[in-house]
Amino acid sequence: MGEAIGQTIPLGVGVALSPLPVVAVVLMLGSRRGRSNGPAFLIGWLLGLVVVGSVALLVAGALGPTDEGEPAAWVSWVKLALGVLALLLAGRTWRDRPTGGHRPELPSWMRTVDGFTAGKALGLGAGLSGVNPKNLMLTLAAGAVIAQTGIPAGEQAVALGVFVLIGALGPGVPVVGYLALGERAERMLGELQTWMVRHNAAIMTVVVLVIGAKLIGDAVAGLAA
Repeated sequence: MGEAIGQTIPLGVGVALSPLPVVAVVLMLGSRRGRSNGPAFLIGWLLGLVVVGSVALLVAGALGPTDEGEPAAWVSWVKLALGVLALLLAGRTWRDRPTGGHRPELPSWMRTVDGFTAGKALGLGAGLSGVNPKNLMLTLAAGAVIAQTGIPAGEQAVALGVFVLIGALGPGVPVVGYLALGERAERMLGELQTWMVRHNAAIMTVVVLVIGAKLIGDAVAGLAA
């Protein structure tokens, strides 16, 4: 189980370091329904990771490891493909970054969070964690890695749980901070939001680039073995 957890920790960190979801949850916490919408968004985020990760576990587990208990060769090929996609995504993110001192534009839906219900916030959290291309790649990779270690189902669930908890730190820290500190957290959250909006492209590029390089390195090592 230790091997499975160790391999998924970097993938969970990659999910956690998602600037736009953090900005979204900070905006929700500052709205009139902040105390309900913030936690609802976090619950949706967790559900999205659990659902996608569980599907990946079931599919990869059905295929099974090799007779020697080692991950099947297809896992390395999947890692390689996901790594290449991650590098392409990093390049596109950096290419499309705002230049000339222009402030990055937020998605139009972020301007409507004041009117969100708890249900909408939950659905948005699930969508951003489970369907977002970067998170989808990382969660599928985590599920495949865990399943192909050949550990028992209970230990696989624990390893997936660790991945999900790490992946939830991004939106989770602002929610917990707001619930614990109340209005005292508003200034800190506002500064965090401003910084993440300004440096969104750089953060995303670095995170996706590092994760892509790791996936490719793991894939090459697996295929060589």
